[in-house]
Amino acid sequence: MGFPVHRLRRMRQHESLRRMVRETQLDPADFIYPLFVTFGENKQEPIASMPGQWRWSVDRVVQEAKDAWELGIPAVILFGIPEHKDERGSSAYEKEGVVQRAVRAIKDHLPDLMVITDVCIDEYTSHGHCGIVRDGRILNDETLECLQAMALSHAEAGVDMVAPSDMMDGRVAAIRQALDQQGLSEMPIMAYSAKYASALYAPFRDAAFSSPSFGDRRSYQMDAANAREALREVELDIQEGADIVMVKPALFYLDILRRVRELVAVPVAAYQVSGEYSMIKAGAQLGWIHEASVMMESLLAIKRAGADLILTYFAKEAACLLNRDGV
Repeated sequence: MGFPVHRLRRMRQHESLRRMVRETQLDPADFIYPLFVTFGENKQEPIASMPGQWRWSVDRVVQEAKDAWELGIPAVILFGIPEHKDERGSSAYEKEGVVQRAVRAIKDHLPDLMVITDVCIDEYTSHGHCGIVRDGRILNDETLECLQAMALSHAEAGVDMVAPSDMMDGRVAAIRQALDQQGLSEMPIMAYSAKYASALYAPFRDAAFSSPSFGDRRSYQMDAANAREALREVELDIQEGADIVMVKPALFYLDILRRVRELVAVPVAAYQVSGEYSMIKAGAQLGWIHEASVMMESLLAIKRAGADLILTYFAKEAACLLNRDGV
C-alpha cells in the first residue's frame, strides 16, 4: 500500500533524525586543497578570477598548508608558477623549482600532511601546452620523458604522491616505470584519468598564466560528448599502475563520476575545478545565491555521485562549516 501508510516525511521532521538516516556524509578528510606556488618571497597575490584564492611564495605557503591541516584536511596539491618558461618546460623538473622547494618546506614543518604534486608541463612551457610542440603538433612520446623527469624531481624533494594531469597516452606507465627504477615503487600515482577539454578551466589558467598561446587542448583532453571513452581512459590508467583515478571537472560530469565509481574498485577522486568554484563565488557576490549553502550542496553532490576524494578550492571553508556544525 501507498499513502497514507507510507509517509516518507516521518523521517524528515527533526534535524537529529535527518542526521541519523543521512545516506551521504561529508568530512574534512574527503578534501584535497589545491595551492598555487610562485617564485619570490613574502608573496600572497590575489587571483582576481578566483576570489579567496592566492598565489603563494614558498615562505608563505607553509602557513596556508598548516591552516588546512589544523582544520582536518589531510592533503594539499601543489601547482607551480615559475619565473622562467621555455619550449620544454624545463623549470618543471629543476631541483630548485618552486614546487620542489615548496614540497621540502611543507614537509619540514608538516611531516604528516599528504603533499601531492601536479605533474604536467603546461604551467612551465612558453606556449602553454601540456606537451612538447613541433610544427604545431603536440608530441606525445617525447613529452613522456619530461613527465618522468618532473615526477622524479618531485619525489626527490619528498612528495607523498604524484598526479599526472597532462593526458598524454602512456604517461602513467612511463612515470610508474621511472619511479620503480629509482626504488620508489611505494610512491602512489593519482591519475587525471577522465580529464575533459572544458571551458571551466579558464580561471585556473588565469591563476597559473598557462593559457595556450595557439590552438586549444582538444587533441589530448577528452571531448565533452564522450562517456564510454572516459571508461577506457580509466581502465587503461589502472592497467598502467594508477592507484587513484580522477574525473575532471566534477559538477558538470557527475554522470561520468558515477559510471567510473561503478566500474572500478580503486579510489576515485573528482576535481571541483576553478570555473565551478568561481561561478559559485560570483553568484554569491551578486546576491543571487547563498554561498555556504550552494558550496556544501555542490560538494555533497560530488560525494553522492561516488567520489572518495574531492579536490576543491572550497576545502578550508567547507571544513570550517563541517567542524562547526557537523553537517
